[in-house]
Amino acid sequence: MPAVGEQCQGVREETAGQLDDGESAGERQRPQQPAPVEPVIVRSMTVRSVPVPPVLVPPAIVAMAVTVALRVRVHRTSIRNGGPFGYTSRPSSMAPDLSVIVPVCNEAENIGPLAREIAEALRGCVAFEMIFVDDGSTDATAEMARQARAAGLTELRLLRHSDRSGQSAAVRSGVRAARASWIGTLDGDGQNDPRDLVALLAARDDPKNAHVLLFMGNRTTRRDTWLRRLSSRIANGVRGGLLGDGTPDTGCGIKIFQRETFLQLPAFDHMHRFLPALFQRAGSAVVSIPVNHRPRTRGSSKYGLHNRLWVGIVDLFGVMWLKARYRSGLVVREE
Repeated sequence: MPAVGEQCQGVREETAGQLDDGESAGERQRPQQPAPVEPVIVRSMTVRSVPVPPVLVPPAIVAMAVTVALRVRVHRTSIRNGGPFGYTSRPSSMAPDLSVIVPVCNEAENIGPLAREIAEALRGCVAFEMIFVDDGSTDATAEMARQARAAGLTELRLLRHSDRSGQSAAVRSGVRAARASWIGTLDGDGQNDPRDLVALLAARDDPKNAHVLLFMGNRTTRRDTWLRRLSSRIANGVRGGLLGDGTPDTGCGIKIFQRETFLQLPAFDHMHRFLPALFQRAGSAVVSIPVNHRPRTRGSSKYGLHNRLWVGIVDLFGVMWLKARYRSGLVVREE
């Protein structure tokens, strides 16, 4: 168990009077260099004396594959070493049943109202904690979270990133720090209704969904600008057509999922937009539940057409590659 005050790369939790930090990874012993081997050069290959032309791979495909491989490898190494995604929470004999993760960046006006709504929706229904992950805010977001906790919201925990790392990194930091075996997520803008978490939990507890590990919200009535609705409709259509995830609203921020399975998924920026396909890759079915959606009344959006639609193209092909290279269904027995 790490002692209070040990260094953790990139993320820290603020509690009443103490910091819980993770451990940095130790150095690995450098392996010995193998003896040099003379290269084998194949100058040509013929079949019945007819030269076989080389197979040309478009440079764009090569660049995309290299980019995806590097991104996945870097993020996996970062997680193993306690890097920018944070640390894993310590085991607790009083673990809650649900950890609600709320990634926020410059959402000072929304912290108090949203935290109170979460408490009102879940108190008396399920043992829970709520973890607000401040992703490098430059306003009073962290201070508003501390004030909400001091005002009586004792379930509230605050994690702070040292640098702005994106929504996927914030979600993963919260999941790693969570004490519950099931995770709920909400967007920090107040547009998701915390009361819908109860409906998602009811779907989880339905016996027919015993093997489902991801329950997605489906915003049947969007309360956004026409441009955001259009970009989301296009993105959902393209993702659904290429990935075949059968999920009508993959970008919905409200969802619940099993913590252990999430932490086994390959990590990369914007992965939160591809959770249905990634959970299906891991062998789980995905269930979508209609949820409420509200207009933003405080603060300003952090997303536009560029960082909602175009930046996901490379990631989309990367997830297709991940699905194609993975074989599920392996069963291991010890005899």
